[in-house]
Amino acid sequence: MSERKYRQRGYQDEPRDRAPRDREARPDKPAPTRAPGRPLQDASGPRTPRLMGAHEVFRCARCGSLQSLDVNLASRCSRCGVDVHSCINCVAFDTGARWECTEQARLSARVTPKDAGNLCTLFSPRTTVERQTGTQGPTSARQAFDDLFK
Repeated sequence: MSERKYRQRGYQDEPRDRAPRDREARPDKPAPTRAPGRPLQDASGPRTPRLMGAHEVFRCARCGSLQSLDVNLASRCSRCGVDVHSCINCVAFDTGARWECTEQARLSARVTPKDAGNLCTLFSPRTTVERQTGTQGPTSARQAFDDLFK
């Protein structure tokens, strides 16, 4: 009888000195790389033909309308009328922090109310990076009509 427990053919039938076919090095193709948590990719990188652009914007904390990044002490939101130079529009505003400000070490007293304009010298507008999903609209009606037939 055979020295093996089972009689079917399997991995032990091949000699051990030969490397498996899928591990053989291929000189014409670079070795694929794998980033942590990502699928297997070629060394040339991911295959993304077109990525959307991104831009940095400053939005009102109350209504979400776009504001300019140049904020002065008298700036007000054009839609809701809240003061733009206020704690709720600042990068350092955090409701979980002491005095609701992450820069409390440099503050001498709590600033209240948070949605009113103030003279805080630590103010920096809270900006976000958004994707540019829209396209430029036509400059004239004639151009819009011509674009239909391109």
